[in-house]
Amino acid sequence: MPASFIDTARISVRAGKGGNGAVAFHREKYVAAGGPDGGDGGAGGSVVLQVDDNLSTLMDFRYKRKYAAENGADGQGARRNGKGGKPLVIRVPRGTLVRDAETNEIIQDMSGGEPFVLCKGGRGGWGNAHFATPTRQVPRFAKAGLEGEARDVILELKLLADVGLIGFPNVGKSTLLSVVSKAQPKIANYHFTTLFPNLGVVYVDEETSFVLADIPGIIEGASEGAGLGHDFLRHIDRCRLLVHVVDVSGSEGRDPAADFDAINTELAHWSPELARRPQLVVANKTDVMTDERLLDALRAHVEPLGIPVFPISAASHVGTRELVRAVAEKLATLPPVTVYEPTYVPRPPTPDADEPLEIEHADGVWYVAGKWLERLMANVNFSDYESRMFFDKALRDNGVFALLEERGVQDGDTVDLYGLQFEYQR
Repeated sequence: MPASFIDTARISVRAGKGGNGAVAFHREKYVAAGGPDGGDGGAGGSVVLQVDDNLSTLMDFRYKRKYAAENGADGQGARRNGKGGKPLVIRVPRGTLVRDAETNEIIQDMSGGEPFVLCKGGRGGWGNAHFATPTRQVPRFAKAGLEGEARDVILELKLLADVGLIGFPNVGKSTLLSVVSKAQPKIANYHFTTLFPNLGVVYVDEETSFVLADIPGIIEGASEGAGLGHDFLRHIDRCRLLVHVVDVSGSEGRDPAADFDAINTELAHWSPELARRPQLVVANKTDVMTDERLLDALRAHVEPLGIPVFPISAASHVGTRELVRAVAEKLATLPPVTVYEPTYVPRPPTPDADEPLEIEHADGVWYVAGKWLERLMANVNFSDYESRMFFDKALRDNGVFALLEERGVQDGDTVDLYGLQFEYQR
């Protein structure tokens, strides 16, 4: 396991720009007026997220914050299209949430195995071969490639565990994890031995297993940032079941019932929904228990809440097998691990209409081009109705239609915006 645990990171990503179309003409001996043959530019590379189960933290993103995919190559003569830019694959741990840095909305939950296109590469520009008509046989222009999408995102790792071990430091969570699984967490007799979450797979029988996570650093005030809890409470969010470990030995002079209430208070402050998550209580360190009344008091406090209590000694393996079977039986009745649905709605950028537009009219087609228009189109999802309505409003509000009418556009004329063609209607 890593020496430090990084579970949030902010990065900037940019997809590649599309290559420019070429202006070229066919030249061959004995072939007169060969005509335009400029090829199209290649599409820019996209930025793709991919789950990598060999990663367990977001440590790599601490040192590199900016990621850019490859641009598409420009088109060439002889109708040779430019090569598309290579996609940039960014590998993240399973369970990583991707949020929009500006709105904090969820873009994608990287819990499955499917790759996710975070930023789409820009389209390549058309070469002049596209613009030849019977009346315009020598088009001396081509279109530039579009910019790729760019955005700032926050990566947030929420561990994918079925069961979360919670409780105060030094109550034996790491020891229990090491006993019931093959995990090898650091174990010592002092507080905050565990400085990052540990995961282990618990095998109940040939057909049954579950993932158990030791969540460190939860103390009173954890939900407000005390101790390490503010960093790691998020990792309990996906757990279907919480195993609440309490020290009943009395060796540190603590009240087990008060510890139980204190931890649950922190869970409620962090997330009311998390406080309602099913729990089992583990009364640990019974082998060194000095006063059985502590265990009796814990039972009397917890069992009326409908929460079973399992007395065990993790160090001597007493009661651990019964606990594992009870956890497996409870999990069989619970829904699967939470997968977060995207809440992000694409919002195209506000165009800077102060930049001039180029308008050319040829053969009944009005060609409109401009830097702000290019950037706007690169960020519009034309398959989405609301995005198309936003685009139409942006053109109208920024005077594109008024400018076309000043130049003499007529109803039924074709308007071309970087390859997007529509019939003009007032």
